[in-house]
Amino acid sequence: MSQLLRIRWAIASAIAPRPVINCNRCGGVKPYRCSGKFRVNANGKRIDAWLIYRCTDCDNSWNRTIFERCNRRDIAPTLLAALERNDPTLVRHYGFDAVALRNRVGRIEECPEVTVRKEPLDGRPECATALWLELRLDATTPLRLDRLLAGDLGISRSRLQAWEERRLLTVEPGGAKALRRPARDGMVIRIDLSGQADRDAIVSCARG
Repeated sequence: MSQLLRIRWAIASAIAPRPVINCNRCGGVKPYRCSGKFRVNANGKRIDAWLIYRCTDCDNSWNRTIFERCNRRDIAPTLLAALERNDPTLVRHYGFDAVALRNRVGRIEECPEVTVRKEPLDGRPECATALWLELRLDATTPLRLDRLLAGDLGISRSRLQAWEERRLLTVEPGGAKALRRPARDGMVIRIDLSGQADRDAIVSCARG
């Protein structure tokens, strides 16, 4: 009977998606990076707020609209205060929303670089013969699932593919080619490690 080790991987994108837009200073289409700062303008009872981006070549600025001509009373005081102090959590909320940014500008660049925080949930690692990995992502990422697993389990992608073909590895929600698609929030990966000579090393990598 397999001994299951359950671990949650909290995955955070390291670099915010970049809008690819025309830079009127460079004179061409360039990617813009998130500056981590908001600009807030109050005109009487009306509030405008933007998230500031900078051209990666010349540092020219581009303002992404957060609020436009919004009545002050319609904005929670805590939200307005967070905008004014460039709250990092709020910057991340807007800056890493790739869907909203793509809808705004059309073309964006996404970086596959992530950080992974590993939290054991239950099970004894010294006895584990199977892994249950829950992925929790704070933002979308283009990072393929097989690249994520290979890097953080210390094994090759071809080995992962072989495990999937032998049903030693399953992904839920999965489907064909799940390993070749981007990692997504809520995915659960189960891996049967019974009979694997390097089981202890893989378990150690999975736990972090």
